[in-house]
Amino acid sequence: MSSKSNEPLWADTGGNRASRIARSWCPMTGTEPQSWPSIDELPPAEQGGPTARTGFNYQDEITVSFFLEMLADDSVEKVHCETHDDLVVKRVKAAVEFAEYIQVKGAEPDKLWSLADLCASPGSSLFEKSLSRDCCKETSRFRVVTLRPVTSELKVLTYPCYGVGREPDCQAHKELTGDLAKRFPDLKSPKGNGPNFWVEHCLWDERHDETSIRNTNLIKILSLSAKQGLPLLPEQANTVADGLRQWAWDAGRAKWIPDRALKIITRTALKVWWDNRLHEIVNGAASPSGGKLAGKMQEALLEADQLSMAIDLRRDYAGLIRTPRYMDELDVQALQRRVKSELTSLRGRHVAGQLNIDPSAFHALCLERMDALNSERPQGAEDRSAFLKGCMYDITDRCLHRFTRNAR
Repeated sequence: MSSKSNEPLWADTGGNRASRIARSWCPMTGTEPQSWPSIDELPPAEQGGPTARTGFNYQDEITVSFFLEMLADDSVEKVHCETHDDLVVKRVKAAVEFAEYIQVKGAEPDKLWSLADLCASPGSSLFEKSLSRDCCKETSRFRVVTLRPVTSELKVLTYPCYGVGREPDCQAHKELTGDLAKRFPDLKSPKGNGPNFWVEHCLWDERHDETSIRNTNLIKILSLSAKQGLPLLPEQANTVADGLRQWAWDAGRAKWIPDRALKIITRTALKVWWDNRLHEIVNGAASPSGGKLAGKMQEALLEADQLSMAIDLRRDYAGLIRTPRYMDELDVQALQRRVKSELTSLRGRHVAGQLNIDPSAFHALCLERMDALNSERPQGAEDRSAFLKGCMYDITDRCLHRFTRNAR
């Protein structure tokens, strides 16, 4: 995906065509509507998404990218997770409120997206559903995010809105608008807008690989933290990304009633979380030994004797690290990598809801996996179970692991 695809759909709101069409006027009457509800208040027409979203890793990664955009751009006020669309991004520019309705398609067939695909299943096609979102007081914008690229007939939608090649009088724009109008001659949004409005204000956002999106998000986290004067290490950035993914997962899973507030993430709430998390990780890494570990275990409601044992194991581990003559350096590094990898996998499953267990049970599972790693060592090798558990607790103390599911 080109870098332009991440830019706002409108470059500015002063003096150009984007500003002229920004206001939510009604083409049916030519007047400014006064009765449209806000996107933040109108209940979604359906709530099917939250009940069947297992495995939406691609969508969650896309959601994280918009969380990070909200941190970087103060014109982004809110991100809705699975309310009126897969995502809704609310922006305010020059006192004009915009709602960008985003459809995320992460499980489509291995083929190019075509006009026929856009219009498939008349009555419930992707195009009809997208245009129907134009029903609130905010000025509507649209986006479709797909793994697969588009055919030439839809290529115009991949160019930045209001830029070169997206003019209403250009040939590609007129052809696509004409084709949609022929297929849906009477189709209008609740606010009276038709195919021309959708084509002019829709961005087709091609993001071809979940791993690439994940890596781009990590780079953004590293960049944002550095700008804030609290630079993170890559493994720390991964921990922050896990928290954002969990937030996306929880918000998508929540129901509008009674948990509307959980589905709408505000810039203010995200900024508070971000600031606290960065300070916790960066300052926690430099705090006295065991300080953060105690907090993580108390947060998981573990017993005091478990905390004492954990601190002892971490202290013993630190002693072994400082006196490498007792262990081969390559063996130490190999064991540390195994622990990090195992905890990353466990934490990922926990955050994704694949491990539906309480913090105490998750802590016990982590200990079991450390014992399993020890048992996998070559026959006759020295027992390293205490080292592995100490390493686990050291990683926890450095705010790179926790035993509760909720990282906020």
